[in-house]
Amino acid sequence: MNADFTSISEPFSNTINVGGVEYLYFGGTAYLGLTQNADFINLYTEGIKKFGLNNGTSRTNNIQLGIYREAEKVAAIRFGAEDALITSSGYLAAQLAVKALSLFGKVLYAPGTHPALWLENQSQRLESFTKWKTDVVQEINKSDAQNWVLISNSMNNLFPEIYDFDFLENVDPLKKIILIVDDSHGAGINNDGLGAFCKLPKKANIESIIVASMAKALGVDAGMILGSKEIIRELKNTNIFAGASPPSAAGLFSFIHGEDIYHKALKKLQKNIIHFSNGLNLTWKFESEFPAFFFNDPD
Repeated sequence: MNADFTSISEPFSNTINVGGVEYLYFGGTAYLGLTQNADFINLYTEGIKKFGLNNGTSRTNNIQLGIYREAEKVAAIRFGAEDALITSSGYLAAQLAVKALSLFGKVLYAPGTHPALWLENQSQRLESFTKWKTDVVQEINKSDAQNWVLISNSMNNLFPEIYDFDFLENVDPLKKIILIVDDSHGAGINNDGLGAFCKLPKKANIESIIVASMAKALGVDAGMILGSKEIIRELKNTNIFAGASPPSAAGLFSFIHGEDIYHKALKKLQKNIIHFSNGLNLTWKFESEFPAFFFNDPD
């Protein structure tokens, strides 16, 4: 009898039980293990007792829970942005940002950009990120178009590679660029937990924005957008933001008050990454900060 791995009835961990058989599990995106972290669960439970299970009103309602603005302030400070916007999912955060900001100029997608950031069904670009960044600088500099929107992941989490956006320093400074980067897999992990935002270009002609799911390393069913106060203000004036319900306040309570839990879990993860990577040979591909390892089998 074949095991059915599509109806798991327990939290994902390093082992899963299917039909009474225990299997080792090497996947998933709960990078800090918070789904089974007792301290984090206790915080979440405290949040439920304080705020209830959910909040079905919109963020523009005339009666509001203050924790949403508080969580946005914490997110901005924690990840090094001027301001932040919290949504109910990473998908909603991505669609909100892309649909609102794509009107600014010509849209270009990097290879492998997550479907959550697609305006329509985009055709997949097959070239490497290295080739794309060279081509995109040439395209922008040679074009008569002045305004551009570049959309990319912050990394490739399957064939681990953290992307460097310093190539945008080579863009003609007279060109105006909005850079939208999906840091769902890096937020809370890469750059000692700070994620990608503080690594993005800081130039007068480049507006950098992060969108991310908070349901991975951060362990909260929510999404966030990081950017300038002006951009966040613009996004909060959209119909998507006005019409959508916010995430559970209990989850955001955990996010706000769980900084020490995040820190301890990240230190443990970093220690485990070092321990594991020290035993690998050159046939493995990985990033020193990220807990994914790709075996490049020559056969």
